Amino acid sequence: MNFKEKFKEGIISAKDFNREDIEYILKRANEMRDDKKYRDLLKGKILATLFFEPSTRTRLSFESAMIRLGGQIIGFHSGDVSSIKKGETLADTIRTVENYCDGIVIRHSLEGSALLAAKFSKVPVINAGSGSGEHPTQALLDLFTMVHEGLKLDGLNIGIMGDLKYGRTVHSLSILLSNFDVNIYFISPKELMLRNRDKDYLRQKEVKYKEIEKYRDILNVLDVLYVTRIQKERFADIEEYDRVKGFYIFTKDDLKETKDHFKLMHPLPRVDEISPEIDNSPKSIFFKQAYYGIPTRKAVLSELLSD
Repeated sequence: MNFKEKFKEGIISAKDFNREDIEYILKRANEMRDDKKYRDLLKGKILATLFFEPSTRTRLSFESAMIRLGGQIIGFHSGDVSSIKKGETLADTIRTVENYCDGIVIRHSLEGSALLAAKFSKVPVINAGSGSGEHPTQALLDLFTMVHEGLKLDGLNIGIMGDLKYGRTVHSLSILLSNFDVNIYFISPKELMLRNRDKDYLRQKEVKYKEIEKYRDILNVLDVLYVTRIQKERFADIEEYDRVKGFYIFTKDDLKETKDHFKLMHPLPRVDEISPEIDNSPKSIFFKQAYYGIPTRKAVLSELLSD
């Protein structure tokens, strides 16, 4: 079964990807860096972007990708401007919107929302972030970034630091990495360590990982440090958030301790977990990471929506 057939109903979870799927979409993403060659590929197609939660990079890169492929965009960037505000169910919203488009990109605060949308949609659905669950296309672009910044996935030593409990980018990234021979260091305060179900999945896949609290102890080991912010909006208890905010700040002095080929990544937005003084370092690639979202999402859209 090829990629288009396998994912004809959309992209919901990173768990649906095997190594062959990942390598294929990374290859397609590299091809999609040529804007001129594919500028009419999705001409006449319409993508609905349904963002019930705030987004900058994900929404705009999906829209940019669609436009660069010759397609068009409809949708909204806040649940307050949809009929959800009037009490409409998500299922009814999806069954309505599918009549107006060829594919749906959805971000929602509830975990499982993308899966629910896919059950009611006759057009492909792409999960652009479902609560604290997953964000699979972010993980795809993260791998694409690593590869195109000179790193090999097999043999990679990667630290994933920050909000590992609620961080959907972390969940999807660790799942995709489980298809490769990697060593993962999960770095967080005890309150925000990876969920048991995610660790169970990694153990089943025989992934080598460690949980630690101090990233400075392993800086000289890492090829990549993937930093995430502490997500205030995911905490039901503000006192719990106050206990862990500002747990780490990666600085210029930290960067001096890293390997020559080391890369610092972040899915953004950043709050204060990476010092701006190292933004211009060749080791800091988080803004390049944002760019790589365009070819990666062009690849995804081309596979799901092209005839």
